[in-house]
Amino acid sequence: MGASDRVAEYFGFDEYDTDLRTETLAGVTTFLAMAYIIVVNPAILSGAILWNHETGEFQGEATINGTVYGEGEIIQMIAVVTILASIVAILVMAFYANRPFGLAPGMGLNAFFTFTVVVLLGVPWQLALAAVFVEGIVFIALTAVGARRYIIELFPEPVKFSVGAGIGVFLLFLGLQEIELVVPDDATLVTLGNVLQSPVAALSLAGLALTLLLYARGVRGSIIIGIVTTAVAGWGLTLAGAVSPGILTPEGSYDQVTNDGFLSMLGSVQYDFTPLFWGFVDGLGMIGDDPLVFALVVFTFFFVDFFDTAGTLIGVSQIGGFLDERGDLPEIEKPLMADAIGTTFGAMMGTSTVTTYIESSAGVEEGGRTGFTALVVGALFAFALFVVPLMQAVPQYATYLALVVVGIIMLQGVTDIDWQDPAWAITAGLTITIMPLTTSIANGLAAGIISYPLLKASMGEREDVSLGQWLLALAFIVYFVVYFSVEAGSVTF
Repeated sequence: MGASDRVAEYFGFDEYDTDLRTETLAGVTTFLAMAYIIVVNPAILSGAILWNHETGEFQGEATINGTVYGEGEIIQMIAVVTILASIVAILVMAFYANRPFGLAPGMGLNAFFTFTVVVLLGVPWQLALAAVFVEGIVFIALTAVGARRYIIELFPEPVKFSVGAGIGVFLLFLGLQEIELVVPDDATLVTLGNVLQSPVAALSLAGLALTLLLYARGVRGSIIIGIVTTAVAGWGLTLAGAVSPGILTPEGSYDQVTNDGFLSMLGSVQYDFTPLFWGFVDGLGMIGDDPLVFALVVFTFFFVDFFDTAGTLIGVSQIGGFLDERGDLPEIEKPLMADAIGTTFGAMMGTSTVTTYIESSAGVEEGGRTGFTALVVGALFAFALFVVPLMQAVPQYATYLALVVVGIIMLQGVTDIDWQDPAWAITAGLTITIMPLTTSIANGLAAGIISYPLLKASMGEREDVSLGQWLLALAFIVYFVVYFSVEAGSVTF
């Protein structure tokens, strides 16, 4: 038996009607769709370390354990940690859960870490890492005893079957904004972008058209082809002088490439992230300074991550055909364990909460069905360790083409909803629309989970609502009270 046969047998290719080529292509697609986190996560989290609580300003350098580090060094440390935390979680997903989902430090949660916890509440970044670590430990414990699975299975059926479409609209909206086909407007909040005036919108529209046409023709790898072609075209137009540097290419990368070539971007990288680890250790010692605020931060991290991950797993699994007739994902505790372990180890290394990525739907749409897809994603993250600066040369708008395409595809989930039943229609409608309008999967779930028991009760069908579903709705109400109290700054450290 050859190596490829052993791989196929281990991951169950025959069971999922897939093959090595399909799984590899799916893994590459998912990685390209989520690789932006290697650049974006350090840009956001570095602010937590560079924030000076005394002056109330971001500094260009920070002292960690007596050593002064510049902004660039801190960003590179966090980039390395972002990759390592992702690899840890993905390996668990690949070998333990055998699911084709990619994981990395979550967007939104990293912004909450920096701007709400550290900047607004005044919590030291070291203590915030300790809070993420405790959250991860709690996740591991709850996952091991099956509590997370039990709670997720309490979700009302219309919520489960509408999550996929909600995430689809969410992805579509985010992608269209990033490629500047949807832009802010003072009167209507958003409006159509001017393709004739925006080079990003014009090139993205051409790349999107190419991708959709290839997909419609059934061309495997259409999403990858679209991303790579658009990125290469952006660099080509810039190098040819058709557009100014920094418009179709990432800021700062053009000068380095034109002066020294692409290989110059592979220079020295700050691989030593131990200062962040010792910062985390210091944070553990700060827990006793104000345990109430610490518990509040842990609770908020825990709640948002719990439901973001749950919504992502259900939504992406619906596209992959993994859900059973009740809308549940069999053995969901296994992929849940992946994000729990990734969060715990990520906090120790110096990054915020690790979660399953909605961009995994891009790889699932390409045919990824097993943990080998996740393994390919992890391998590419590992390769990215050696080319951290080069990752900054990939324009973000090119990667967001994947979100637009996948978002359109995920809308097919609306066919599973019974639109004739008022409880289903209202619950599903709220779940689908609140996600993109508040840019939060958890908020969409909350709208559906809170509304469902109220609707059923008003229709005289209280017997269809379990006690657990009422308690889940109540938990969301409590969460929002706490969350808005934090946002209002009524709690300080």
